[in-house]
Amino acid sequence: MAQIDLPRPIDSFFAFAELASNRQGRRFTITFAYFEGQRLDRLQWWWQVSSAQERIGGEAGLEALRREAVDRFSQHIERWLDTSQKRLYDGNPFPRLEAIVAPQVQPLATDASPPQAPVEADSKVLPWPVDKVANG
Repeated sequence: MAQIDLPRPIDSFFAFAELASNRQGRRFTITFAYFEGQRLDRLQWWWQVSSAQERIGGEAGLEALRREAVDRFSQHIERWLDTSQKRLYDGNPFPRLEAIVAPQVQPLATDASPPQAPVEADSKVLPWPVDKVANG
């Protein structure tokens, strides 16, 4: 199952804004809005262009930096979806986010108790049930 199943490229859902300039340069933000259930949420990516970068690159340099920021933000979203095991779909007007449901695996053994690791008689290791965790 694809993690991004949208009717158009993900960067077409991005909103761009420029914040007020300051001595350090110009600041920009990219916003990606999505629905998670009934709640509208967003991810944001911030980037900045120094005054020197702006003088050297001009508008062409600014556009190249913007494209780089869009690419990095898109990669960030893809990794976020992968690590959180979620997917984006629909996209009218905003994408929807949902968890990816893994198929249920049925155990092969019919025995209700989990298998126990063999313990040697001389061993100082205590047996521990497989279904328990150390902090639970």
